Amino acid sequence: MIGTDTISRVIGQDVYDEAGEKIGSASEVYLDDETGQPEWVTVRTGLFGTKESFVPIRDADLTNDGVRVAVSKARVKDAPKIDTDGHLSPQEEQELYRYYGLGGQTTRTETAGMTETTGRTETTGMAGTAGMTETTGFDDRGTVGHDTSGPTTDNAMTRSEERLNVGTRSEEVGRARLRKYVVSENVTETVPVSREEVRLEREPITDANVGNAMDGPAISEEEHEVTLHAERPVAEKEAVPVERIRLDKTTVTDEAQVNETVRKEQVEMEGGDDTRRM
Repeated sequence: MIGTDTISRVIGQDVYDEAGEKIGSASEVYLDDETGQPEWVTVRTGLFGTKESFVPIRDADLTNDGVRVAVSKARVKDAPKIDTDGHLSPQEEQELYRYYGLGGQTTRTETAGMTETTGRTETTGMAGTAGMTETTGFDDRGTVGHDTSGPTTDNAMTRSEERLNVGTRSEEVGRARLRKYVVSENVTETVPVSREEVRLEREPITDANVGNAMDGPAISEEEHEVTLHAERPVAEKEAVPVERIRLDKTTVTDEAQVNETVRKEQVEMEGGDDTRRM
């Protein structure tokens, strides 16, 4: 069961359907105005997370892997297309209730942390006709005015204007992957090698070697043999660690301009010699 104390842990988490298949990532949580409990979560789906769908969260569970909802991925894929503009109108919420087969009455549902008015409660006049109760005349406080956009007011009107609240939210924009692979290259090294070559040496008969020269028969056949050696280059390979490589992230802060149109009410006074605006 997901409550208001765990809303911050829901936003940005992966959302899985009842079979454990990933649907997308949680973007915003909408609260029921009467109970104050989480009622809907918008899930970013699609290849780049550009589509948002409303998913019921009243029976969802928050696990270590993310949020598991009690509907299928296919059901979410074909959900009604409703703008995620901070609140749900009673008609939009009823449409979602009907689509997901949920029971519930029409209440005001708002994004967590925001306050929006989705409708106006009308009073019932004669013969069951919906309308507004109109009061005219005077009382001890002075003139009572009539607000054409709402119920009867007192002797003052309220001027309102829209304020632009700008913030940021984190979203996935890409991924970086570090992998290693094996390539082959030719390495040439020069190594000196030596070899033995045969050389014929001649020496004259001297008093020092005459004894060896006269040893044996005067005339005979004879063979002498020597073994020649030569070095051959050999190579062996071994794997040695040379460095450690890892991926790291740094946060870069830029400035972005947000352009939005806001409305405000102005008051115009008519009567007398001129017309003045305030």
